[in-house]
Amino acid sequence: MNANHHETSASTHGRQITLRSPSELADALPFVLGFHPTDSVVLVALHGANGRFGGRIRVGIPRAPGEWDSTADHLAECLVETSARHSAPPDGIVGFLCQDPRPGETAAQVHERLRPFAQRLRTACGALDIPVYEVLCISDGRHFSYCCPDERCCPPEGTPLALSGTSVMAAAAAYAGIQVRGSLRDLEAGFKPTGAPGDAEQRSALDAAAAAIVPRVVEGAEERGRALVRETTLALAGRLLGRFAEPPRRTGADGARLGRAVLDADDDARVEPAEAAAVILGLQDRLTRDRLAEWMEGGEGAAAARLWRVLARRCVAPYEEYAAAPLSLAGWAAWSTGDEPTARVALNLALRADPEYVFARLLHQACNEGLDPEALRSCLRGERENREAAERTTALHTRSTRTRTRTRAARHGGPRPALPRTGPATLRGRGAPGARPAGRASTRPGGSAPRPGGRRGTRSGR
Repeated sequence: MNANHHETSASTHGRQITLRSPSELADALPFVLGFHPTDSVVLVALHGANGRFGGRIRVGIPRAPGEWDSTADHLAECLVETSARHSAPPDGIVGFLCQDPRPGETAAQVHERLRPFAQRLRTACGALDIPVYEVLCISDGRHFSYCCPDERCCPPEGTPLALSGTSVMAAAAAYAGIQVRGSLRDLEAGFKPTGAPGDAEQRSALDAAAAAIVPRVVEGAEERGRALVRETTLALAGRLLGRFAEPPRRTGADGARLGRAVLDADDDARVEPAEAAAVILGLQDRLTRDRLAEWMEGGEGAAAARLWRVLARRCVAPYEEYAAAPLSLAGWAAWSTGDEPTARVALNLALRADPEYVFARLLHQACNEGLDPEALRSCLRGERENREAAERTTALHTRSTRTRTRTRAARHGGPRPALPRTGPATLRGRGAPGARPAGRASTRPGGSAPRPGGRRGTRSGR
């Protein structure tokens, strides 16, 4: 791997795997992350004399080389601080630069183009007194070392990656039931608009929903209007959730296993454009979003994750920023149901849609730090139980009040007859021919229609 042949070990649910070469290290990366990273820089912490894998951090490779210095410093600091909070600072670090060649570029040229970034990662970690044992470039099915001078194991032209499923790590992961969910690019595509002709219809539905809903949920709007939108959104989302109660069909009529694109298309067909638009706009209200975050466990959580994926795909231009809410809920549902790789992807996309979305930032940080989602699940369960208890109390009080009213009416021989109203019409002989009631009409409209051109507000779904 390098001059002193440092070994590392990875764990697959308690099973320790020793990695002795750059090739084995490169083959292990997708199993460590849960997907094949594309256009990514990844740092993995090593602990102990044997280099046990610890925390890891992944971000996209900055397009501008001028951002490489700050990115390297930030990644090194975040990994070291996170590791120290959970156990101890890392004893070493390994890094990966994963990027496909540009048009007309070879994998070897990618390796050379990213060399300054690799060197900057090493110096950033060294400044924190953490040695970097290896940095690998993975491109176009080959891996290259930035640290190993031995051309026998790390030739300048690179080394082909092992065939899928043939490495030691792949065998151990299969035994442990660990799956690699395709490439990062594929995972991200499952949360993005497809660009199909249906996007135009969805855009029109979002325009109509925005005109009706946004003025009622922005900051400063009347609480009565916000409450009505909240109730409507919760009811509609509940009906949509019921359509995802059955697990997705995994095989076609011919018995062949269906691909991700077909499964997504099946789910998309369950939600009409107007329904998706109404829920997407309603989710911009923070309280509505928090209520829907309670769909987080078991079959309900799995169904919710599929629904949020559909809604994220419906956030077509120019409504990309509105995807932060369904993406955050998708990330939370995935994390809560044990799918950390998908959770990381969804939450990262949520922050890409709206970098200041607090809900996504908190979930992203907690997930990356390896916290147990049970603490948040317990909090949400408590809120749901308290709300349901309050609703039951209110319902009992309402029924009790109605019972007392009926009992009192029966005791006095029924409800009192209404007294005749007095007024000009009564004095003239109770509406004699030609008599007209005096006074102002009781059916006068209560207010004027809203005026166009009002002040635009800001979303309240932080």
